Parts: sequence; structure tokens; C-alpha cells
Amino acid sequence: MSEFAYLFRASANARREAMGTPERAQRSMEAWMAWMSNLEAKGHLKSRGQRLDQDGKVVGGKKKLVTDGPFAESKDLVLGFIIVEARDLAQAAELAAGCPILEGDGSVEVRPLMQMAG
Repeated sequence: MSEFAYLFRASANARREAMGTPERAQRSMEAWMAWMSNLEAKGHLKSRGQRLDQDGKVVGGKKKLVTDGPFAESKDLVLGFIIVEARDLAQAAELAAGCPILEGDGSVEVRPLMQMAG
């Protein structure tokens, strides 16, 4: 089995749509908890990860230029991540297909985790 990071992405508008009222926020959280509980029950959830705040800075280049926002080059925000365990990338993508973020305009980026030597 290998480990994969799921990076959850959505536009600011899609995030507002999903969380815009207390009722929508409650339904959204229930869907997320059900999906993650299902992954956990089947032995795939390795880490519940964290939700990420909207604010942030980007440090880049040789000059280490600091710019506002974690989304300077993209219309989508990375909202959070989890770590799952799957047989291979194909199974990890299949498991991601059940993510509630896909009910809106969001996406799940599935990335294999590389083992560091040492």
C-alpha cells in the first residue's frame, strides 16, 4: 500500500456557496464527515489532515519575494488536505471520486507521497 495526499481545491465562490448559510454549512460538514468516516472504516484514511485558512503568503524565487495569498497564480484555493492509503494511484483516484467537494465546482488533486531517505 502507498500513501497519497488529497488536496481539496475550490473557487472562493464555490466555497461561499457550500458554506453560505448555517443549513448549507451543516449539510456540507455532514457529507464530509460521512465520506471521511467511510474511508476510515475501510482502512484508507491515514490522517484527517487539516482545513487551511484562506489567508496566507507565498515566498518564492531566489529573491524570496513575499506575496499575498496562497492563491496568487490560481483562481482556486487549496482548502485543506488529508492523507489516504491505497493500493496505487488508480485506486486513490477512485476513492477521491466520492469526495463531497465534487458536488460543487471543487476538485481533489491526488498526489503520491514520496518516501524521504534517511
